[in-house]
Amino acid sequence: MKKHNFYAGPSILSQYTIKNTADAILDFAGTGLSLMEVSHRGKEFVAVCDEARNLVKELLDVPATHDVIFLGGGASMQFCMIPYNLLKKKASYLDTGTWASKAIKEAKFFGEVEVVASSKEKNYTFIPKNYTVSGDSDYFHITTNNTIYGTQIHRIPQVDVPLVADMSSDIFSRPVDVSKYDAIYAGAQKNLAPSGVTIVIVRKDALNKAGRPIPTMLNYMTHVEKESMFNTPPVVPIFAALQTLKWYKDNGGIAAMQKKNEEKAAVLYDEIDRNRLFKGTAEPEDRSLMNVCFVMNDEYKELEPEFATFAAAAGMIGIKGHRSVGGFRASIYNAMPLDSVKALVQAMQDFENV
Repeated sequence: MKKHNFYAGPSILSQYTIKNTADAILDFAGTGLSLMEVSHRGKEFVAVCDEARNLVKELLDVPATHDVIFLGGGASMQFCMIPYNLLKKKASYLDTGTWASKAIKEAKFFGEVEVVASSKEKNYTFIPKNYTVSGDSDYFHITTNNTIYGTQIHRIPQVDVPLVADMSSDIFSRPVDVSKYDAIYAGAQKNLAPSGVTIVIVRKDALNKAGRPIPTMLNYMTHVEKESMFNTPPVVPIFAALQTLKWYKDNGGIAAMQKKNEEKAAVLYDEIDRNRLFKGTAEPEDRSLMNVCFVMNDEYKELEPEFATFAAAAGMIGIKGHRSVGGFRASIYNAMPLDSVKALVQAMQDFENV
């Protein structure tokens, strides 16, 4: 039976990425060595890193004002690296979920943090709007997609201060105007590669201005100047990321990914809204195209465990909702084929008709 992988992260990857990475683990670039055992400073892997960096720039149309670096530590490391490098006195944050609140917590170690708005009181089921960002903020931080609660920012805020964004779960899912951001960061394990590497896109002239000593490893400039090779980088995830980036380019680029994502999400949300057993948890206007969260309607709540078992028997893997929300979550990242979404819809219809 075919398995349909709806895990939120680590998550589905393209078969192109999986096969090419598996092949390289056996024999990398004809060296007769495994990708896992080659020197990161060998010409073969340096070429991988350079090509991956250049493809990020090409696919996202990164302007010459910005650098692309590959780091370890996940997006959680960026929760402190961002304020360490960019916060002088005050920063503004939008609280839209668990990861945003964790970023806020870390930023408070480095200066004043203004939380301009929060949807916590309604369990993060919507994206706050009509807030004001102080003009004296060093930057305004947003989390563009919220994996746990199934919400997404569909219109980038128009503010008069630099923008910083955690795009861990929706980078490469839609075009981005990188020029509007001082920094964008994203853990790889949603739309790019296995966990272990984080992409950071940072504006060059935003660095070296925080007015504080920064430990070498936590200083963006260190990694910009050494082209992500200051220390041993996560070799296998970077190679896998390159394969995914090639796959994106071969399949029409980021605009094509957006079109496919909108189609997949529409198919699943339409069924959630139609099916008498289910209801979505996020406000419709803020629904995520990456993480579709839903529960049983109140009168059928006791059937949730039964549906989970039924769906698993039909090949649906990883649809259990986060413990803070309950219910179900179908993560439909770029590599998720439409056929898998349709298979989940069929399982929902079959269960309704049992």
